[in-house]
Amino acid sequence: MEFFISLLVLILLNKMGVAERKNRHLVETACTLLLHSHVPFRFWGDAILTACYLINRMPSSVLHDQIPHSLLFPDQPLYFLPPRVFGCTCFVHILTPGQDKLSAKAMKCLFLGYSRLQKGYRCYSLETHRYFISADVTFFEDSPFFSTTSESLPVSEVLPIPIVSPPEAMPPRPLQVYHRRPRVVAPLPFPEAPADSLPIPSASPAPALPSPHDLPIAVRKGTRSTRNPHPIYNFLSYHRLSSPYSAFVSAISSVSLPKSTHEALSHPGWRQAMVDEMAALHSNGTWDLVVLPPGKSTVGCRWVYAVKVGPDGQVDRLKARLVAKGYTQVYGSDYGDTFSPVAKIASVRLLLSMAAMCSWPLYQLDIKNAFLHGDLVEEVYMEQPPGFVAQGESGLVCRLRRSLYGLKQSPRAWFKPF
Repeated sequence: MEFFISLLVLILLNKMGVAERKNRHLVETACTLLLHSHVPFRFWGDAILTACYLINRMPSSVLHDQIPHSLLFPDQPLYFLPPRVFGCTCFVHILTPGQDKLSAKAMKCLFLGYSRLQKGYRCYSLETHRYFISADVTFFEDSPFFSTTSESLPVSEVLPIPIVSPPEAMPPRPLQVYHRRPRVVAPLPFPEAPADSLPIPSASPAPALPSPHDLPIAVRKGTRSTRNPHPIYNFLSYHRLSSPYSAFVSAISSVSLPKSTHEALSHPGWRQAMVDEMAALHSNGTWDLVVLPPGKSTVGCRWVYAVKVGPDGQVDRLKARLVAKGYTQVYGSDYGDTFSPVAKIASVRLLLSMAAMCSWPLYQLDIKNAFLHGDLVEEVYMEQPPGFVAQGESGLVCRLRRSLYGLKQSPRAWFKPF
């Protein structure tokens, strides 16, 4: 068997200018991240990864101000998570099952970048010396985890455990007693002290004369003020409103909401709104007038009034709505299941962002009196609407056939047709 030794020529650094320049860019960015938040240099690896993550998502002059990540992955978003300040204080929410109510809900950590394999932030706990990858993190970006004084000594980089000097090296601290007012204290029996112990002061009552070591207590008036230094009227008041908003406020204040049914019926506009609401209820077949069966209870109802304002700030119309008093319902008697799925606002925002990114058309649909289109399965009896009791039928009640605003099962009844 023969062995051959081949000598390679050492590659000079100036022959690898592109790679060395990129290394310099990464190292300088990482040093900036470390020095800005006073993060120890032992976390230089996390700083390099964070610098690479941020550089790939910034415009590059070599690529004609285009973003490298967008060129490499055109179908992916630029950030899966919002960027945060490197080295700031953060609290990772603990999602361990089986926790009791009194245990900690979050853990204080140091933010050290972003995960490459998961959608989450990289957070380091100095108590457990572990990395946590989580998206459920609360950040305090204005509060660096390390202060300027805590990491000024190089010993903390080598020895994370604090060094405690021996007891004989620490000089005894003199004991000073400050008296607020002279008190007469009954003498207490003291145990006999050993010969090498410190002298114990006598338990005799203290004289009324002030001691030269006593500090005078200054009685002064507090300087704290209960007045807000930045009141809201400095930023928001009627004279600061623009012309469209002034017209909007004036239009709303010009029409007052009625406080009773009698007051609403005496106003032509509100009376017409109530008549329109009753016409919609009758045309929809919302109830039938029947005699209340024995053993059954009724649900009350009331009128709710609102002023509808147009985009120009002017009053568009007056709205009156008949609402059932759902808090008077009895579970198991006139209502059962009430659950109805509702789209989360995060899902709506996701669909809107996808539509904007893919240039999809968006359509908006508004259903007038939506809850009135749901059929009721339960047997619900309601009192007749105030001010619209049928003539000669004051002893009858409304047997609801359709759901009504205010009933506990109305959202579920509206969702069932879908």
